Amino acid sequence: MNGRDWAALAGFVIVCFSAAGLGALATTPELDGWYATLAKPWWNPPGWVFGPVWSTLYLMMAVAGWLVWRTRSTGSVALPLALFVVQLVLNVAWSWVFFGAHQPGWAAVEIVVLWTAIAATLVTFARRSRVTGGLLVPYLLWVTFAAALNVAIWRLNS
Repeated sequence: MNGRDWAALAGFVIVCFSAAGLGALATTPELDGWYATLAKPWWNPPGWVFGPVWSTLYLMMAVAGWLVWRTRSTGSVALPLALFVVQLVLNVAWSWVFFGAHQPGWAAVEIVVLWTAIAATLVTFARRSRVTGGLLVPYLLWVTFAAALNVAIWRLNS
């Protein structure tokens, strides 16, 4: 690896964790307020679980994106990386719809769109290499769980 590769990896990490930070701007202020007042299903994880899980997932996303970027000499990476950006934007948007706007119903719709974008990204990444696709599998599984949790919270509080 050369300096450009390391710089690109740092760039992917910065972009992914910046997305996390933008989502946290909507999420964090609502955790002890609005979100604490909501009825939640018995299987809702404790709050301390979310930070480590999301940190790991954002790091895995960054590495996957970077690995796809590194395959640019063997073909176009425009579509996979465009999908990567789209799913990242949708990831941030979910936090603003659910936590920022207090709209679990609309967030349930948005998370289906997010899930679809992650699945499309995973498929295009997997076409580049199994490793890059595999790095996104835990993310897709977690968002599947998050979607079920979102819908359950919406239904319990409607």
